[in-house]
Amino acid sequence: MRRELAERELTSAGPARRPGVKGKRRTVTMNLAESPLGWLYTHGYLNDRLFDAGERLRADYERAQLAPRVTMRWDPVRIKQSGGGSELTPVERQLAAKQRFDGALAHAGSDLADVLWRVVCAGETVQAAEKALQWPVRSGKLVLKIALDRVAEYYRIG
Repeated sequence: MRRELAERELTSAGPARRPGVKGKRRTVTMNLAESPLGWLYTHGYLNDRLFDAGERLRADYERAQLAPRVTMRWDPVRIKQSGGGSELTPVERQLAAKQRFDGALAHAGSDLADVLWRVVCAGETVQAAEKALQWPVRSGKLVLKIALDRVAEYYRIG
C-alpha cells in the first residue's frame, strides 16, 4: 500500500480546519493515501481474504473505468498489436472488468451493493456510508464483512 504521511491537528470535535478552533488539541500522523478498506485491514477488522476480495472489486471498478469523469479522455489511440492475436484489446479488457464487477455486486446482492460501492469503490468511510444509508451506528463494519465475504466467494478467494 502507498504511504503519504502527514501530521494533522485534532480537536475533540474532529480535525482542526482553522487556527481558531477551540478545544483540546493533539497531533496525529495520518496516511492520506490509505483507503477506508486499507484502514480496516491494518487495524484488524478485516482478514486477508476479505481485504483481497475488496481490492479485486476495486481493481475491476477502476479497470472498467466506472468512476465519473469531469472531462473528455485525451488518451492516445494505440493501434499496434503484439503477437498471436490472443490478447484482449483495451476495450475488451474494460468490458471484461465491468462484467466481473457487475457479477460480484450481483453475487453480493442488491441489499449489499450500496455499502460495497461506497466503501470499496468510492472510498467513503464506514461511518459516512452508515449515515448515507441511514443505518444504525456501528452496523456498517458487520454488513461490509458479509458483503466482502460474498465477493470473495464470487472471485473464488480461499
